[in-house]
Amino acid sequence: MRYNSNTKKRDKTDYLVIHCSATSDKQDIGAADIDKWHRAKGWACIGYHYVIRRNGEVEEGRDSEVIGAHVSGHNENSVGICMVGGVDANDVNKAVNNFTKEQFTSLKSLLTVLKIRYPNAKIQGHRDFPEVKKACPSFEVKDWLKQNM
Repeated sequence: MRYNSNTKKRDKTDYLVIHCSATSDKQDIGAADIDKWHRAKGWACIGYHYVIRRNGEVEEGRDSEVIGAHVSGHNENSVGICMVGGVDANDVNKAVNNFTKEQFTSLKSLLTVLKIRYPNAKIQGHRDFPEVKKACPSFEVKDWLKQNM
C-alpha cells in the first residue's frame, strides 16, 4: 500500500537514510501505524518511503519518488527507510540495536535495489546528518555497511 502524500517529486536523490521507529522489540508495527502517528502530528502522511517490520517484511510508505518527511533539511533529496525497533523495552530514551536478522537481511536487499536506482546516493543513518540530536537508527550505519554491502 502506498500513502498519498500530496507532495511533489524529488528532483534528485543524494541520500538513502536509515531510521528507526523508536519502538521496543516487543512492538510489531508497520507503515499503517506510523502513518497514523505522522498524520496525528499534522503531516500529510507517513514521512518514510519504506518500513522494515520485525519479521523483515518491507512495506511501502510514501511514494518512493516524492519528497519525504524524515530528515530536516534533506527531505528534498533523500529516501527514508525506517526499521521497526531501536529503543529499550524498559526505557524508551535508551537507544538499542534490537533489530532482527530478518530486518538486516531485508535492509541489505532494499539498499541493493535502491543503489541501482540511485547509484550516486550516499547511505547513512539519521544521526549522521549535521544538527541531528538523536541516536536514530540506534546502530552505526557506516560500520554495518563495511561488513554487509
